[in-house]
Amino acid sequence: MIVLVTRVRAETSSGEESRGNVRIVLAEDGALLREGLASLLQRFGHEVVACVEDAEAAVVAVNRHRPDMLVTDVRMPPNHADDGLRAAVRLRRRHRGLGVLALSQYVAEDYATTLLNTGDEGGVGYLLKERVGDVAEFLDAVTRIGQGGTVVDPEVVRQLLGEPGDPVRRLTPREREVLEHMAQGRSNLAISQRLFVTEAAVSKHIANILTKLGLGPNDQHNRRVLAVLTYLRR
Repeated sequence: MIVLVTRVRAETSSGEESRGNVRIVLAEDGALLREGLASLLQRFGHEVVACVEDAEAAVVAVNRHRPDMLVTDVRMPPNHADDGLRAAVRLRRRHRGLGVLALSQYVAEDYATTLLNTGDEGGVGYLLKERVGDVAEFLDAVTRIGQGGTVVDPEVVRQLLGEPGDPVRRLTPREREVLEHMAQGRSNLAISQRLFVTEAAVSKHIANILTKLGLGPNDQHNRRVLAVLTYLRR
């Protein structure tokens, strides 16, 4: 399941209702935001097993506690660059099924595509920090990622893909079906099994999809990710 975040607010009937228990390591160098997020997550039924303030501590905490999810700032100590993101990528490769929600002050295209390219297992998300101000939206993202989904900030999608359009209309019904399965995180083999066709046929469909969406081999970003984002933007 891959979800494009919208501005539609999720329902939280009582304000205290649990949204599903997720064990979380929280990595954020800002003390006020870190404590506020921890309190918010715990209030809505999640378990924050560790709160840390730098990327190295995040690695230690995830290795020790084996959480369901890492919620991390992108820019963190010790280098105040992309330390949080690089730690998250390493941890996702080491711990299969680890969900990651990366938070950033601004859209960094390389950060987003790097994180989205870290495998099919475990949910993943990239949100601008301003989304945290919408409690229902933020909690909905945590829940979806905890369920194995992918949540991409709409501003990230806009900047990755440029001006909106609908090139998906160029695809045949079968190609749209293949693209939908791609958006659900399935491999070529899994898609072939779902559609009862050969893996070679799936590969051919994907090649056609990339061509029709204008995603040539010289694109800076991963073409499969961009194809999925094009589908989600619709």
